[in-house]
Amino acid sequence: MEEEKISELKDKLEREKALLEEELSTVGERDIQNPDDWVAAPAEMDTSESDPSEQADAYEAYGENVGILHNLEIRYKNVRSALTRMEEGTYGVCSVCGELIEKERLEANPAADTCVAHKDEEV
Repeated sequence: MEEEKISELKDKLEREKALLEEELSTVGERDIQNPDDWVAAPAEMDTSESDPSEQADAYEAYGENVGILHNLEIRYKNVRSALTRMEEGTYGVCSVCGELIEKERLEANPAADTCVAHKDEEV
């Protein structure tokens, strides 16, 4: 793949990474023990003098944050992995078969690490 296209995809990945970090910070915070990971933040509610239904709402909001954070973190790690592959010079190569990933696939999903034939497989 030509350098200009890789540079364009890198810019797209960098923008998505920044957006994901912003979204992640709305439902969680970086894990102090492992800054590469995120943990869900509890809902901001004063439940010290609340009734049981308000406490239940706080637990429900936390559960929603966990789910949202999980999905965002998966995408965040995929984006970071793609940027690392760019730095290492292995970007655009299928992690399953070693063939080049289709240009159209990378344009649609710059974080893709497999070709279309292996899109449902993980390494």
